[in-house]
Amino acid sequence: MQLIIIMLFIAGAFVVQLALGYFQIKHFAKAYIELRKIGKVAIGKRPGRIRAGTIVLFAVSDSGKILKAMKIQGVTVLAKVRELKGFTGKNIKTLGEADMAHCNKLLKSAILDAVSNYKIIMSGGEIPEKPSIFKRIMMQAENIVSVKKS
Repeated sequence: MQLIIIMLFIAGAFVVQLALGYFQIKHFAKAYIELRKIGKVAIGKRPGRIRAGTIVLFAVSDSGKILKAMKIQGVTVLAKVRELKGFTGKNIKTLGEADMAHCNKLLKSAILDAVSNYKIIMSGGEIPEKPSIFKRIMMQAENIVSVKKS
């Protein structure tokens, strides 16, 4: 009987996680659409494993001027899209440490990722896909096997 209760609790927690994740994605999509109506959107991310994950969205004009900035930062799916102050009117191509003095380390990392992504796309390049955790595990396993064969 206790096992059934535990399984129901786990299933319920999973369903709540799915629902909250759905709403977070819905809010992100709404913010992205809002920014896309203003101009091009540069997105930077700093995934959190144990610490808070961070996503930054910049609405950018053709000249690189930041028209509006938003962020999502938090540990759980309860993190919401909020305005990111201090970047409106600045040029994304020239953002530096002084512009990010009021930001925490994770936010700075996400902003630098957005700047990098913007520069790559505007120069005609393609953003390299970062391997997932499962892909990294498989690559490490392949490396171990190839070392043992040598």
